[in-house]
Amino acid sequence: MALKRVADMVCASSWGSEYLNRHPLLLDELLDPRLYEIATDWAGFRTQLQRQLADHADDTEREMDILREMHHAQVFRLLAQDLAGLQTVEHLSDHLTELADAIVQITLPLVWRKIRNRHRDTPKFAVIGYGKLGGKELGYASDLDLVYLYDDDDQEAQEHYTRLGQRLNTWLSSQTPAGMLFETDLRLRPNGDAGLLAVTVDGFRDYQLNHAWVWEHQALTRARFCAGDPEVGARFERIRCEILCRERALDTLREEIMAMRQKMYDAHASHDAQHFKLKHDPGGIIDVEFIVQYLVLGYAHRHPELTQNLGNIALLGMAGQLGLIAPAHAEACANAYREFRRLQHAQRLSATPKAPIDPTPVAYHIQAVKALWAAVFSGNPQ
Repeated sequence: MALKRVADMVCASSWGSEYLNRHPLLLDELLDPRLYEIATDWAGFRTQLQRQLADHADDTEREMDILREMHHAQVFRLLAQDLAGLQTVEHLSDHLTELADAIVQITLPLVWRKIRNRHRDTPKFAVIGYGKLGGKELGYASDLDLVYLYDDDDQEAQEHYTRLGQRLNTWLSSQTPAGMLFETDLRLRPNGDAGLLAVTVDGFRDYQLNHAWVWEHQALTRARFCAGDPEVGARFERIRCEILCRERALDTLREEIMAMRQKMYDAHASHDAQHFKLKHDPGGIIDVEFIVQYLVLGYAHRHPELTQNLGNIALLGMAGQLGLIAPAHAEACANAYREFRRLQHAQRLSATPKAPIDPTPVAYHIQAVKALWAAVFSGNPQ
């Protein structure tokens, strides 16, 4: 049975066979009769992980390996179910996001306890997820876009929380004998690479109100509290809603978003009518995301419900119901986005994850996105 499962996986997915090759301990998972049970017990996963970590307290190397081994095993189960046709892309992303949240939530206090002379037992510190983590659209090899905030007046807070952020990043991204958890990206913090690694909540608000670029507000539409102190997380969410609900001049907003889109097109698009890049080409994933971000930033002051982190498909539907775009456009664009994500996911499992595709089979979806883009950015949202 295990041999057949290995053969099925190797035939179905280059990424899956490579993953199994990197982590041969996962062969044991193929012997588990529960491999194809799709109802994941996340509470049980967290309890089991914390129990194993407690058995090896103060052994940093073993703790890091336990985190990796249990993470890899869970990813492998999801992969097996996915290849067997038991998981939709949406459900798979939900599971992978839940897994990432659990790993970060459990790792954070573990790392804090190892900081010497820390000034409090529980850090007033929050991990904010952006991008695919924030939007709950993680794929198998997605990196984590993270921003670290704290709300603590202690004179040692900055030093200790900077160290916490550095060590958390090390624990998540280091390569150990058991592999790596996630690649991490911290560049979305205020002032990017030049900014502080851990930022006060007040400093974050001031930056977003007075210094942030429009693209940083676009990124904020998909940000959410992932781990740490719930009060700090709640303050972040209030700031996020405050920023997103500011009234903006639509013409200026439209021009800035279109300028940013042009930069991305120039840098990343295929520039070839015979091939289609799902993410970067006109009528693709980036266009859908930018349309939704424009609608949120442009109209949330009138419709605060648009600030909810519901995902692009749900927000398109909401915009249609509110009359911001034609409902037929909203539905066609949502269907296109769903299909593009499905194809993008299938590509990741193949031997050529970034190769352009033949645009012919998805021509209808490309046209649907282009039609909504033209309607939104022509100055007439209807």
